[in-house]
Amino acid sequence: VRLVESGGGLVQAGGSLRLSCAASGSTFSISAMGWYRQAPGKQRELVAGITSGGGSTNYADSVKGRFTISRDNAKNTIYLQMNSLKPDDTAVYYCNAIPSIVTGYWGQGTQVTVSS
Repeated sequence: VRLVESGGGLVQAGGSLRLSCAASGSTFSISAMGWYRQAPGKQRELVAGITSGGGSTNYADSVKGRFTISRDNAKNTIYLQMNSLKPDDTAVYYCNAIPSIVTGYWGQGTQVTVSS
């Protein structure tokens, strides 16, 4: 499997970004998927998840109401719409299966930097 994240960048607090993750591999459409992030000096954390069919989502409390995860199984792609960004959202964002051990692989991630 390969996971390629994109869409990160530098944005001011209160701004928005939309991340994309293109996945290869036959297991994508049957896997729950998620967006994870890792800030400097902190452990990687799961911030949003979506079931294989896209019918159910869940979010970390820190992003609830601001982030929206979605997926397009026809395109083997998942998305993360991030609104009302805060400096605390600054991190490298990764997509992966839930649990990540399903793939045993991490992409390069995409850097999100939110300035105050």
